[in-house]
Parts: sequence; C-alpha cells; structure tokens
Amino acid sequence: MVARYERIADELRDEILAGAHPVGSQLPSESELAGRFGAARGTVRQAVAVLAAEGLVGSRQGARRIVLGNARSQSFAELHSFAQWARANGHRFGGQVIEQRRRRASGAESARLGPGEVLEVLRLRSLEGEPVLVERTVYAGWVAGAVEGLPAGCESVTEALYDSIGLVFAYGEHLIDAVPAGAQDARLLGVRRGSPLLRQRRTTTTHEGRPVESSDDRYRAGSVTFSIRNSIGANPLVRRAGDLRFGG
Repeated sequence: MVARYERIADELRDEILAGAHPVGSQLPSESELAGRFGAARGTVRQAVAVLAAEGLVGSRQGARRIVLGNARSQSFAELHSFAQWARANGHRFGGQVIEQRRRRASGAESARLGPGEVLEVLRLRSLEGEPVLVERTVYAGWVAGAVEGLPAGCESVTEALYDSIGLVFAYGEHLIDAVPAGAQDARLLGVRRGSPLLRQRRTTTTHEGRPVESSDDRYRAGSVTFSIRNSIGANPLVRRAGDLRFGG
C-alpha cells in the first residue's frame, strides 16, 4: 500500500508538471494543504519534503514553498527504489528474478549484514519493455524468508516487504562508478561484452540501523540519469579518492 504522504506528493507533483503551480509561485501553506487533503500537517510536510528532495520546490517562506522547476529527477537525498522512481516518472517497468539461493555470508558481507546465512538474488529490471538494470542483491538472514515469499515477477520489493512485514528501507549509502559488462550482464542487458555499465553499490538499513541488504546494481549505458541537487548549506555528495560516495 502506498503511504498517504506519497499519494499527496504524487498529486502535487502532477499539478506542478502540468503548470497548475508555475515556476516561481508559492505552494499553498501546510495548513491549506492539510485541509484540502484531509491529512495531518505532519503528513503534508512529508509530502512536500519529497518534492523538495526532487528539486521541484525550494526554501520556505513562512509556511510555504517556492516552485523551482517542472522536471522530475531522482535525488540521493530521498531513498527510492527503482520501481518507486519509475512509477513516479510515469514509466512502464517490470522485474524478474533470474536466480535465488541461500548461502553463508562472506567476510565482507558479514561485516555489512551480520554473520550467518544470507539470501542472494539476481534480478533483471526493465523500463518501457527494455532490459535496463541487473540487480545482485544480498539480503540479511532475518529478512530472507519474506523475500523468498515474493513472486518472481514482483515489481517493487521495497513496497512488497512493507506490505507483508512492515519493513521500511530507511537509510542507504551508495557508491557509483563505471564497470565493463561481463558475460552474464551482457547477455541479460543485450549489450556487447565489455560495454560500459553504470554501477551503483548500496547498503540499506532500517530506522534502527539494522542492516537489510547489500546490492550491486548495473545499469545499461544511456538508460537512466542520476541527479544531485545541493546547496551551500547541505551537500550529500562526499568526494573521496577512488570513489564517489552518497550518504542517504
């Protein structure tokens, strides 16, 4: 089930993109939006925060936000799954499990997810009917059973786990670089072996800091664009020698 604040954000986003709230204008106040949607002001505040993370609205003026733009982008300041991003942008998307198995965690995985058994899942994602993303996700043992219970064609694991066990993916750390396509990636994505792929490695935890998953996601070149919006006061991008790291 989609959260209430997400439904409100979706409606406001559609209005901004349609020009109902022109660039440079103010959104209605939190109290006005709360009355319109019959929601608590805290829920409205969450919805507006989503739009701010996407770069559609900006700084407060009293209880209002200024409309900054009318183009969607995915921000690393807001943690979204591939399915949530695709749906928000009106894309047709899908997913299919290719392989799935339980095994013992490696040393590096034990450090990230805890020792013991883990669930490794290879999943292929599509956008507008074309393969665009290979996900290699390793789930911590405590959530493995819930993931195994999902259908192979589950569109959004994030939403399905919220619906089934109330799991919220709250915090993420992302590493982004480019890698050549190996034989398996090339076959699944329909590209030549050695073709450049955009790789996003991430580790995700709950609100309490309990590790949920560690994933290596590889996008076909030209299929998606990531954007970062920052300001002099807040910058989620940290430059380090040899990598780019995003704290979510």
